[in-house]
Amino acid sequence: MRSLVPEVSAFALIGAANSVLYFVIFNLTMTMGAVKATILANVITVALAYVAHRYWTYRSRQKTQASREAVLFVGFNLAGTLIQSGVVGVAKYGFGLSETTDRLWLNVATMIGIGLGMVFRFWAYRTLVFRPHPADHAQPASAMEVLAEAYEEESEFQQLTAPLEVEMTIKQRTSADEEATSNRR
Repeated sequence: MRSLVPEVSAFALIGAANSVLYFVIFNLTMTMGAVKATILANVITVALAYVAHRYWTYRSRQKTQASREAVLFVGFNLAGTLIQSGVVGVAKYGFGLSETTDRLWLNVATMIGIGLGMVFRFWAYRTLVFRPHPADHAQPASAMEVLAEAYEEESEFQQLTAPLEVEMTIKQRTSADEEATSNRR
């Protein structure tokens, strides 16, 4: 439990700073539409959140799988964005709220969406994105995670086998040339 306190504290501080920035962007761009403003604010704050979480909250964790982390981070943030935008969408279209007359209620809906998205993201970052060490975690649980790991393994495999493939090609050509020479004799 003690090891969880610094992680939760860093996550909360980054979340609070991003929430303030999110609300500033959301309110400045709400006239283009509440759902569009939600998405724009999410895109900006997600980019900042990745850097902050990678290099502060989870700085002690292994950094060898950056491409896997980035793919998962973006994927889970898209899911979080859908959660947040879904709550705002329900408020706007389900309850008929307007950006001009119901700003307060749209902000309340946004806070609820941020809260739900935050719980989901914390779970996803901690258990799937910034895992402590490969030996300390379960096998991939989602299709997105399986694809990200397969992509990374394929890339590593290609890097390791490229010199061998070149050597095999040279040997095959040499063997073919020797066979052609012996057939001519």
